[in-house]
Amino acid sequence: MTISRRTLLARLGAGAAIAVTAPRLGAGSARHGGTIRLNRNENAYGPSPQVIATMQEAASSAVSRYPGGEADALRRRIARFHGVAAEQVVLGCGSGEIVRMAIDAFVGPRRKIVAPAPTFEALGPYALHAGAEVVAVPLRRNFSHDLPAMTARIDAATGLVYICNPNNPTGTLTRRQDLAAFLDRLPSHVVVMIDEAYHDYVEASSDYASFIDRPVDGRVIVTRSFSKIHGLAGMRVGYAVAPVHVARALESQQLFDGVNVVAARAAAAALDDREYVLTSATLNTNDRQEFLNHANARMLRSIDSAANFVLLNTGRPAAAVVEHFRTHGILVSGPVPRFDMYIRVSLGTPAEMREFWRAWDLMPGGHHMSM
Repeated sequence: MTISRRTLLARLGAGAAIAVTAPRLGAGSARHGGTIRLNRNENAYGPSPQVIATMQEAASSAVSRYPGGEADALRRRIARFHGVAAEQVVLGCGSGEIVRMAIDAFVGPRRKIVAPAPTFEALGPYALHAGAEVVAVPLRRNFSHDLPAMTARIDAATGLVYICNPNNPTGTLTRRQDLAAFLDRLPSHVVVMIDEAYHDYVEASSDYASFIDRPVDGRVIVTRSFSKIHGLAGMRVGYAVAPVHVARALESQQLFDGVNVVAARAAAAALDDREYVLTSATLNTNDRQEFLNHANARMLRSIDSAANFVLLNTGRPAAAVVEHFRTHGILVSGPVPRFDMYIRVSLGTPAEMREFWRAWDLMPGGHHMSM
């Protein structure tokens, strides 16, 4: 689907239009204190005007009180959205906390987590804190999860398998049919977490379907985040959908009142604003293509991404490239484990991406690099 920026601005409304046309002056800017942040996979355009209004109202009327029924109301709203029971929904401080809760609930000391490599970087520190071992299985040559190799590494000590789809930091998809076959082969004692933080960015395809929308069995935890397409990274709220007995085990590791009033109300409003989600996804597709056009013009290769970031092959040690951008006031992510020449670039606003390419071209040989 192709959509003009003018049409997008009309759909976003006046508040979001300000974020698109002058992102450094209001909500949605990736620039903080003079720095452009392209390293955290945020939605550079921020939340919708509807969500901003909800946060403003909550901040003016509710922040002096401890959370009351806001978290329960959000759980019920998420349950209705997905057509599941409220008891199947577990809230967290971002989906990252759900990962931590799962490790504490199902792994623990001297047990194992099988995961792709590279993947979501918080997995390692959480496992270390729990005294658990991460069994890292390299991605396949097409950058999908190597499911046969992951199966081979599962043993009696394995408590959790982690799948990130689309995967962070590569942005790549593993086919739904392959994942379903993988789940069928797993021993019954293993719990599987499927991280769908970037679900809303994925374009329609026969190779992809959410495991919330099309569940398969009774031991799968699916996580989602309001930090990405909904533009609420600073609010820190995510959730899991799981079978009731699995959800109860997760909740046993949950921080009491861990989701604050403003975050809960903002997340509920974001879930209701489906038009903004769809518009943001289309804008992301266009921005990603624009990024790839610039990369191709400089003869740079990247990994095909289904998310709001691109893993770019710089053709040189990534650490030096990251430092070059830092000296020009731009933060990018890297080096990526097992990808020493790659940086992960979150898609920013058009103005921010112009600054990115301006800084790139200041590197020796940057504008005419061949691969």
